[in-house]
Amino acid sequence: MIAQIQLQKTLSESIKLEGVGLHTGEQIEITLNPAPENTGVKFIRTDLDPQVEILALANFVTRTDRGTSLEKDGVFIHTTEHLMAALFAASVTNCEIEINGSEIPILDGSSKFFSESILKAGIIEQNQDQDVFVVQDVIQHSDPETGSEILILPSEQICFNVMIDFETQVLGTQNANLNSLTDFSTEIAPARTFSFLHELETLLDHGLIKGGDLNNAIVYVDQPLANANMDRLKKAFGKETISVKPNGILDNLKLNYTNEAARHKLLDLIGDLALVGMPIKGKIIATKPGHKINSDFAKQLLMKIKQQKKSIAPVVDLSKPPLMDVNQIMDMLPHRPPFLLVDKIFELSDTHVIGLKNVTMNESFFQGHFPGAPVMPGVLQIESMAQAGGVLVLSTVPDPENYLTFFMKIDNVKFKRPVCPGDTLIFKLELLTPIRRGICNMRGYAFVNDQLVSQGDLMAQISRRKT
Repeated sequence: MIAQIQLQKTLSESIKLEGVGLHTGEQIEITLNPAPENTGVKFIRTDLDPQVEILALANFVTRTDRGTSLEKDGVFIHTTEHLMAALFAASVTNCEIEINGSEIPILDGSSKFFSESILKAGIIEQNQDQDVFVVQDVIQHSDPETGSEILILPSEQICFNVMIDFETQVLGTQNANLNSLTDFSTEIAPARTFSFLHELETLLDHGLIKGGDLNNAIVYVDQPLANANMDRLKKAFGKETISVKPNGILDNLKLNYTNEAARHKLLDLIGDLALVGMPIKGKIIATKPGHKINSDFAKQLLMKIKQQKKSIAPVVDLSKPPLMDVNQIMDMLPHRPPFLLVDKIFELSDTHVIGLKNVTMNESFFQGHFPGAPVMPGVLQIESMAQAGGVLVLSTVPDPENYLTFFMKIDNVKFKRPVCPGDTLIFKLELLTPIRRGICNMRGYAFVNDQLVSQGDLMAQISRRKT
């Protein structure tokens, strides 16, 4: 379900960082700038003419072999996961990232400096609601070839559980958890990237790790280290001496956590799922995650979100007691049977209302509309919708029983499907502008079985009853 339960956020001020790209070895400068509402997070390649903008969304992911890479029209942004994790954990939803190269700086191989810089700069709330993906059913994705699996379950807040298993003596099974994003900066952000010695040698053979050193990558030695290889590593890293610690990692580096590898995999998972493009409310459990399955899962969630946005049907649990029943509605609305056309209210806020109308054959209008083929008149669908909207506007006054509601204007009305006896109409109305002087501008939708049946823009005014 897509809900709006928080405000959009951006940075209080710009942030400048620079460093070397792990794989390109290029000196890169990036600037994180505050951005207007509804911008999202986007990268801007300032070294190109014309500049190229790439939204930080999973459908732009094209490579996941040595990190997560975004691509648009042949232009790349490589190794996005560490920066995206820091922005996501800080709830930054709007940010423009200027970068003068193709790869995000590796820095110390973690999200530490990104996270610290973002928190130091500060975050401000904006004036627009932020969509949140609220998980209501279990969503699962697996890769039989690798044994990797990610699933997400309903939860009151976002939390993570990660298990890794490399089936090696030096690094076997590890677990990591994050129960709140507020702990990201201390529990997850400092976890650095890691590699096995044989992977490192392959990357060096192909010239694909030009910006690494022993301070930004943990190297697990999973095979005997020959003298020839030792000399080669000294040259590659610019070190006079290199040795293997008793815990199986190359020296000049001390682990920040005993399970730092699992924590870094959790960091990568957060950064890749940030490409969903909105906050998530759910419990995420990942077994042997990696950039490919992370990105595939993010694409799956993004597709589900798009489908939900397209349908825009509210999710209503009809088994639960309503917020308002018909008697409570009549305490607020002036309408009475047979012209009371809303039976229940399920949600009511300052900006929206969700209501219900059970359509039965007992409705008087079915006698003449039409005999033998009963169909609810479209004008009554709009009237039902408007009555639900009347609950929204009358909820703003302390004595609604002393007011009447009147239509002022109806625009953009469309009828998609017929409504027949036995149907349950679900109404969703949202304010287009704040209520001023008793005038309410609403956009309304009516659904049957999650299918849109009618919609329209309504303007109404409340007026005090004449005594």
